Amino acid sequence: MTAMNRPLKSYPTAGLLIGFSCLLLMAGQVRSQEAPARPRPMAPELEGGTDWLNTLKAIKLKDLKGKVVLLDFWTLCCINCIHTLPDLAKLEAKYPKELVVIGVHSPKFDNEKSTESIRKALARYEVRHPVVNDAERKIWEAYQVDAWPTLVLIDHEGKYVARGSGEGLYDAVDAAVQNLTKAAREKKALDEKPFEYRPEADNSSSPLRFPGKAISEPKTGTIFVADSTNHRVFAADSQGKVLWVTGNGKPGDADGNREAARFNDPQGMAILGGKLFVADRKNHKIKTIDLATQAVETVAGTGIQGVDRMGGKQAIKTGLNSPWDLWPVGNRLYVAMAGFHQIWEFDTASGSIKAFAGNGRETITDGPLAQSCFAQPSGLSSDGSRLFVADSETSSVRVVDLNPEGKVSTLVGTHLFRFGDKDGTGNDALLQHALGVAWSGKQLFVADTYNGKIKVIDPATRKCETFIGGFNEPGGIWHSEGKLLIANTNAHEIVEVSIADKSKRVIKFQGLNRP
Repeated sequence: MTAMNRPLKSYPTAGLLIGFSCLLLMAGQVRSQEAPARPRPMAPELEGGTDWLNTLKAIKLKDLKGKVVLLDFWTLCCINCIHTLPDLAKLEAKYPKELVVIGVHSPKFDNEKSTESIRKALARYEVRHPVVNDAERKIWEAYQVDAWPTLVLIDHEGKYVARGSGEGLYDAVDAAVQNLTKAAREKKALDEKPFEYRPEADNSSSPLRFPGKAISEPKTGTIFVADSTNHRVFAADSQGKVLWVTGNGKPGDADGNREAARFNDPQGMAILGGKLFVADRKNHKIKTIDLATQAVETVAGTGIQGVDRMGGKQAIKTGLNSPWDLWPVGNRLYVAMAGFHQIWEFDTASGSIKAFAGNGRETITDGPLAQSCFAQPSGLSSDGSRLFVADSETSSVRVVDLNPEGKVSTLVGTHLFRFGDKDGTGNDALLQHALGVAWSGKQLFVADTYNGKIKVIDPATRKCETFIGGFNEPGGIWHSEGKLLIANTNAHEIVEVSIADKSKRVIKFQGLNRP
């Protein structure tokens, strides 16, 4: 199960590790003479992985003698792991010669065992450090890891120093690395030669880069695309002629006109009141794009990842946590707040935002709104009275009554670790990390992301069937006028599918350049 804000643990001498919170007591500066340091055990070798990425060859700890090493046990689906990646990048930039970060990708889902899926994730999340595919979790077991993400620190001699699980460990790790590098330098044992990396090549010729979501405006047929890893949003007509683009291909956070505006991994979008609302995921914000002028404005979020799971204040002063999708009902905007494992409600008239459903625990629990539980909700749709939710980490599709006195129920899905690819009814059906849903007026279509398929569910009977396959981790799905608009994320394309005959059309965007 993924971990978030889990307290750091201390371990007995017989165990492999200690918590980061104990490091200052072992660093030499504040350790008392009456409490000598316990000897550190040697860290297990990095053996059992199937492939190595972002490196010229497989890496062994014995070859890194003289370097401080930080292992990141992660899995590509996990929002907490995704939140940790910027901290790792900051540490790599601060200690470019002293520290080597190694990702140990220990998968949750079957699809995540694929080296190619990991390769795509490294490009999507812009990860440059070496990563080993620990497909059978052999390294995970050797290090006695039990949660994603987990960080493990190893000193210049290859000895195990500490570990911590969950988010928010940057300050503790930074202090620990500083102490370890200082101690090694004083011993003249620190290797400060640059470490050689080889980031995976991006061989795609598409101008898109991992588009997360796409929607359309029924009256005009205008298509809006969140070109997520190009950090931009653009509009095109129904034939693919690009009308405008905002964002320049580099991550950032800036409002203003379309030339000046910057996004960071934009995802879900919604049209409301002449504006396109955008879930600016990595900036932890919701922004608007004026459809007449393309001016960009932040309307929710502070730019800092939030910790308050209740909300209730002005949206512009409230910290959000990886908003992933949006859905408008009247003047209210519902938010799939993936990082909080909740559904939030943004009143665009009053400017206030608050939690609407889910208590923040990462699991699957039905019942009254405030007592229900979600696990990384990532896709939204609605029939006007109910909100349909792609609850990705439980591989489920949930139903949220929009009545404040309503409840949460489940159409498909039962458990954080029960997933697969199986048609059936209710609890017999299996999905695998679904990221999108689209209500057609009669049926609910699902982007069954890790199965590379579009499924269809009858909410009345809970019958779930495969509609069409052949996709590469589709992240978004939208319905309009008998057609589905699918963000085929890992194929770097937007695909239109006719519901009537299942014919496909890959939309070729004219006038769109690669940044």
